[in-house]
Amino acid sequence: MPKPYASAVLPISADRIWEYLRDFGNIADWHPGIASGEMEHGAGDQVGGVRRLTGPGGEVFRERLVALDDGERSYTYDLLEGPFPIRFYRSTLRVAPVTDSGHAFAEWYAWYDADAADEASLTKTFARGIYATGLAALRERFS
Repeated sequence: MPKPYASAVLPISADRIWEYLRDFGNIADWHPGIASGEMEHGAGDQVGGVRRLTGPGGEVFRERLVALDDGERSYTYDLLEGPFPIRFYRSTLRVAPVTDSGHAFAEWYAWYDADAADEASLTKTFARGIYATGLAALRERFS
């Protein structure tokens, strides 16, 4: 399975950024590629919660929180519905401390299953279009 990946150093402590990011429902507040979002089921810190997101072109994404780990400062979610030609998608957003600077290291990655012909473009879309774009927005927001 392909594993799209992006990472960034954020100018904020890992604990402070995790306080903000651990709310699975707030992604529309910080990701520029999400026009709107709401928790459709459960709360933003409740495993099993489902968020419904709308992209800038009206695309609908539904995602379920499958793990939330405060000790590891990470959450994992599955894509339930979206415009991508995939059979399976599981993604993790994780934050760790950069011990020599007091900043945070954030990484966002996924595993997914799709037809081989679609993998290169999907991997690029996920890694650059979604993850790197979101991490850059977080860096700017907390600079």
